[in-house]
Amino acid sequence: MGALPVAQVVTSADGIVVRWSRAAQELLGHSPQEVVGRHIAELLHPGADRSLGRSLWEAVAGGRGVMGTVTAWHADGHPIELEIWAGPVTDRHNDTSAVMVFAADAHAARRIRGSSAVWDGLFARSPVGIAVLDTQLRFLRVNPALEKMNGLPESAHIGRRLSQLLPEVNARDMEEAMQSVVDSGQPVLDRRRVGRTPADPDHDRVWSCSYVRVEDPGNRPIGVIASLLDITDQQRAHTEAEAGRRRLALLSEASIRVGSTLELERTAQELADLAVPALGDAATVDVLDTLARGDEPGPGLAGGISLRRLGKAPLSGSPVTDMLAPLGRTLVFPATAPYTLALSERRPFLLARMDAQSIAPAARHSSRPTQLLEVGAHSFMMVPLVARDLALGVATFYRTRAGAPFDGDDVALASQLAARAAVSIDNARLYHREHDTAVTLQRSMLPQHITPPTGIEVAHRYLPASDANEVGGDWYDVLSLPGGRAALLIGDVMGHGITAAAVMGRLSAGIRTLARLDLEPREILAQLEAALDDLAEPMLATLLYAVVDPATGHCRLTRAGHPPPALITPDGDVRLLDLPPGVPLGVGGARYTTTDHVLAPGSVLVLYTDGLIESRGTDIDERLAELTYTLAEPFPSLDALCDSLLARLMPASADDDIALLVARTTQVGR
Repeated sequence: MGALPVAQVVTSADGIVVRWSRAAQELLGHSPQEVVGRHIAELLHPGADRSLGRSLWEAVAGGRGVMGTVTAWHADGHPIELEIWAGPVTDRHNDTSAVMVFAADAHAARRIRGSSAVWDGLFARSPVGIAVLDTQLRFLRVNPALEKMNGLPESAHIGRRLSQLLPEVNARDMEEAMQSVVDSGQPVLDRRRVGRTPADPDHDRVWSCSYVRVEDPGNRPIGVIASLLDITDQQRAHTEAEAGRRRLALLSEASIRVGSTLELERTAQELADLAVPALGDAATVDVLDTLARGDEPGPGLAGGISLRRLGKAPLSGSPVTDMLAPLGRTLVFPATAPYTLALSERRPFLLARMDAQSIAPAARHSSRPTQLLEVGAHSFMMVPLVARDLALGVATFYRTRAGAPFDGDDVALASQLAARAAVSIDNARLYHREHDTAVTLQRSMLPQHITPPTGIEVAHRYLPASDANEVGGDWYDVLSLPGGRAALLIGDVMGHGITAAAVMGRLSAGIRTLARLDLEPREILAQLEAALDDLAEPMLATLLYAVVDPATGHCRLTRAGHPPPALITPDGDVRLLDLPPGVPLGVGGARYTTTDHVLAPGSVLVLYTDGLIESRGTDIDERLAELTYTLAEPFPSLDALCDSLLARLMPASADDDIALLVARTTQVGR
């Protein structure tokens, strides 16, 4: 385990030095010319006890080999302790004719013996596997720990290479690493050996391997020392921890990516896209057909199910998904099919390893399982989409690439992803139901048939917002009053959803009753204010109330916090009427002002709610200017004018519902 310089000295039988080697000169500093011819005892240190040296010499002279420790005199004047081995060189008559002496630095000799002892102890007792290999990477020696790791005795190792001994580990990679150590002298640390050995033939294990080159005193390679540590348990724990981090990251990503909108199709596709390739190599998401049609999920699944495919990943380029039903296809399954069972029992269905035997139950219903097996699918799982105790559909996952099959952890992760998607799908279901209810209620409370009095032509539009929570507050109406007059009104309850629609209905019914009593506009607004005060929860509403007499062109307008009306004169001029704005109904304590105008025959009065002129990121004055520009353009009819306003001003995604009422005076005089 180290190099020890040894000096060679030859003396005559009476102790006269006759040969002095170069190693002796290097050890003691004396040249051959200085020593040859002198008695060897003269080389001992003058201050040391020479009796041991003399006794050793006498023993040699008597024909015996001896060894011992003496203190010699170095040429530069310092003492040096030597271990010597001496023996007689006899002639053919058995007489001592010369003495051969070997000498070495005693401290160096003891250090090497100690290192060797430490090495032998380490080699025998270390729990780390240790091997010594030659430059051809053949085993020369292995310790008991490595014998236990490999499940083979030392005798089975000696003279063989790793690739010959353990073919079920990545031996070629390991030999490449060892060869690089032999060639370059650079050690290799923590190279992973993976596979199975006779010690544990049924399980893969992992070892951390390090290699160091062994050299002779001339720095030439003579072999490799390998040390191996079994890190299977640590690696498994690390792998499990890493898998746990990946699961948490995927769930975190799901909270952001899945359910970004209240659309069934998009939510289903988001789940499929998230799962590939993070969880599987292919995925599909199928929702109950009744749900996809906008109906309720249905009472039960005992008679089988119809599912509509709304999610699929990858959409193309995968042998699995290429053969599966496309998006939008409705799939029908009998009561005993795995799809039906997964939904009816509301628990996952797992085929960890797909083979002819495991797919036999499903193959009775379809040839698809056999085809999937043929294109490389080797593991399959299906999890139900369940939210608020409602079964909504199923998500299926496939693995085709080489690797581990789905296991319990994968099923748990898939179930969590499916649960999150199911909540989003159910939210979409509830959203559509509430949206449809709100729109139905809103439309039912708007006037179904408007018959204005003679001399007035009207057109109107209502567009619900894109969000269910925004639907419900806007309305318009045209009422016939005594004397051939007409009441034009438009309002907006400052709230959303079904509640706003219901309040709007109460206000609409109340104003119809009050208007027919021919009350002053200010009195009507005061009564509406009182009606809002009676509500359990405070509500606000804006209103624009106009009374037009087509015979005289007289128009009286009262405004309660509503956007100003626009007027188009017969010659095409457009302006916003300057009216006191008032405050919304429900604020309390307000006095409303009525303003009089005269409308020339052919004038057009334009009433609208704020959904037409308000847009995120745009100043309200800019929107009002755009309104007047649009109104200044020629239009063939009032219906065409309504369509033009909506086309030009309605936001791409309406954040609020829009009501629009336009009226033109067509007659003057009775």
